[in-house]
Amino acid sequence: MQISVAQLAQLLNGTVVGNPDILLHTVAKIEDGKEGALSFLANMKYESHIYDTKSSVVLVNNDFIPSQEIKATLIKVENAYASFTLLLEQFAAYANKKEGIEEGAVINKSAELGTNLYIGALAYIAKGVKIGNNSQIYPTTYIGDNVTIGENCIIYAGVKIYNDCSIGNNVIIHSGTVIGSDGFGFAPLADRSYKKIPQIGNVIIEDDVEIGSNCSIDRATMGSTILRKGVKLDNLNQVAHNVEIGEHTVMAGQSAIAGSTKIGKYCILAGQVGIGGHLTIADGTVLGAKSGVNSNVKKENQRLFGAPAFEYAESIKASIVYKKLPQLYKTVNELERKINEK
Repeated sequence: MQISVAQLAQLLNGTVVGNPDILLHTVAKIEDGKEGALSFLANMKYESHIYDTKSSVVLVNNDFIPSQEIKATLIKVENAYASFTLLLEQFAAYANKKEGIEEGAVINKSAELGTNLYIGALAYIAKGVKIGNNSQIYPTTYIGDNVTIGENCIIYAGVKIYNDCSIGNNVIIHSGTVIGSDGFGFAPLADRSYKKIPQIGNVIIEDDVEIGSNCSIDRATMGSTILRKGVKLDNLNQVAHNVEIGEHTVMAGQSAIAGSTKIGKYCILAGQVGIGGHLTIADGTVLGAKSGVNSNVKKENQRLFGAPAFEYAESIKASIVYKKLPQLYKTVNELERKINEK
């Protein structure tokens, strides 16, 4: 992929400071630049690198004013970070684009396939499956009966999507993830054994969702487990049966949500967060790493931390006291001894 500075500036609605005829063919970090590469500067902590970078072109914000001479050509844009992210998306899409059906793929004759698809070797496409235009199904994936996959999706190698699940448009699912496995539903019996409760629902994943590797999204007992538009899941996450995650909520690695909990819009779950079952978490909630939630969060846009999680500023104060507990314990014992001696 090759593009001129002038073309790139037009694409990004930017202004060129330098040579508009340079041809770019790759991207690089500003400190690791090379000829023909595009870099960006958004965080001024890295400003020193712009003066000696070997990248041919650097994206900068419109308000950037250099303090010394710069050898590289600049493209000034409203938001350098956002513009660079857009370019990375397009570069990745171009570099990774595959088409065609490889030998060894098994496709049921009842499946409805869109145009410009890629289906890799040893992928299994079951009966009643529908796959939209421009989607990519990598090798060794399993797409169960009556699954629907929208347009421009990427389903990486080894993903398993069980029957009747629905995947929207522009969805990315990374290797090892399982969509629609049975929820953890068992009824206790009189003899203290457990009887499995059939899980007859499905999973619905709306548009623009990305799910990391080795995640488990359980099907609903009845109805649907739902990931709303724009949800982003890191690697190694667990989403239990009948959970609903609101639009544009993000969830970092090793976090888990128990059954039937409803997570609001625009929430942030840091790493190793655990949320109990049958709860409601308000829009805009931010949960710090390793936080545990065992009750409803009713107030929107709160920042919570701890196990059990409570207001962030108060949790920090509590942690300071917690570290002093051994000394406090020693002091109390000494005071108690003195009182008993009187």
